[in-house]
Amino acid sequence: MRDKTLLQPLPSIDPDESLEKVKRWQLIGPGLVVAATGVGAADMVATLTAGSRYGYTLLWAVIAGTIMKIVLVEGAGRYSLASGRTIFEGWRSLGRWTSWYFGPYILIWGFVYGATAMSSSALPLAALFPILPLWAWAILMGLIGFVIVWAGRYAVIEKITAAMVGIMFLVMVGLAIITLPNIPQMLTGLIPVIPQGGVVYTLALAGGVGGTITLAAYGYWLREKGWHQPRWMRVMQLDNTVAYTVTGIFVLAMLVVGAEVLYSAGYAISGGDKGLLDLDRVLRDRYGDVIGIAFLVGFWAASFSSVVGVWSGVSLMFADYWGNIRKKPSGHPDTRNGGKYFKFYLLWLTFPPMLLLLLDRPVFLILLYGVLGALFMPFLAVTLLGLLNTSRTPKRWRNGVFTNAVLVVCAVLFIILGVYQMWDTVSDIFS
Repeated sequence: MRDKTLLQPLPSIDPDESLEKVKRWQLIGPGLVVAATGVGAADMVATLTAGSRYGYTLLWAVIAGTIMKIVLVEGAGRYSLASGRTIFEGWRSLGRWTSWYFGPYILIWGFVYGATAMSSSALPLAALFPILPLWAWAILMGLIGFVIVWAGRYAVIEKITAAMVGIMFLVMVGLAIITLPNIPQMLTGLIPVIPQGGVVYTLALAGGVGGTITLAAYGYWLREKGWHQPRWMRVMQLDNTVAYTVTGIFVLAMLVVGAEVLYSAGYAISGGDKGLLDLDRVLRDRYGDVIGIAFLVGFWAASFSSVVGVWSGVSLMFADYWGNIRKKPSGHPDTRNGGKYFKFYLLWLTFPPMLLLLLDRPVFLILLYGVLGALFMPFLAVTLLGLLNTSRTPKRWRNGVFTNAVLVVCAVLFIILGVYQMWDTVSDIFS
């Protein structure tokens, strides 16, 4: 039975008030955190592989993907600011089925992703400093992320993430410039074309890069920032657009590196995060050790930003979810940053996954992770359509035609990607 209090609209407030009062440099915050958290080592490999196989042919897919992420994250933020409620409170108003899906998903996702994130951030460190084995570096990265999020307030996390974004952006854009990109060839990539045999890569590049559960965490970071009323709407939209534009340029830079360094020379890289170590060797051979080291530093920054961001954002989501299940009032201390539900999930993300760093991953768990994970992005797109076109959102802040069109495209694209990912997961397990 739906909670009728979730459907009561809030009074309209002038959204331009805060935009005029806040200094422009202060506007960048939660958007940068969510964008940086969503782009990790796996996304870098996917982009490099697309560039190494098809050159600049899929440049248009990078731009399309950036636009889709801007719309998705803006929708999550707009709902939170306009309604004064969290995204999970919105999902709950759509029916209990959202809890039946989200609860198992966030627990399984955290267990598997915790090991993945720690391992990704450890790979470049193990290559740079082979004094410790990979698993030891991974555990160290997890512990550092744990301490930062456990002890630090949101402002600390935002500053650390901004520093990581600065490093990864400068390194990757610098690499793209060094490779002397073929500008006329790049421009041909703006024409939407799907290369032969490249349907999956096209869909993955447009829909997968920078897209995770952390997109839905945006509203929680807005609240931690202090942006929690409709008067912050314009600020949020600018923050989100700038952040994902930076992310789009970063992904474009990776595509350039893939096209110029790998595609032009006929190199191929390994699947998974270790493919980035292959690129390190290619860069060292072509440009010297300094460039190779700089790339590994950028690789580490991209990976570790995901550790800090996920440890913070998804813990906030779990705390809100569990608080709702326990019927705690909205904003109860147990459901906020530093509360006991937040700390439980932070522990869950850090310590149990360390077992997966030392053991083979259990087949059944990976199967569930792949299947539930494949469903999350269509779940987000479809539920945003439900939340932002009904009385759950005040009329002034409901979707326009363009936003609805993009969300429908997102839903269809992510359903196709989800079906493929589920099939790929099942095939890998049983083969």
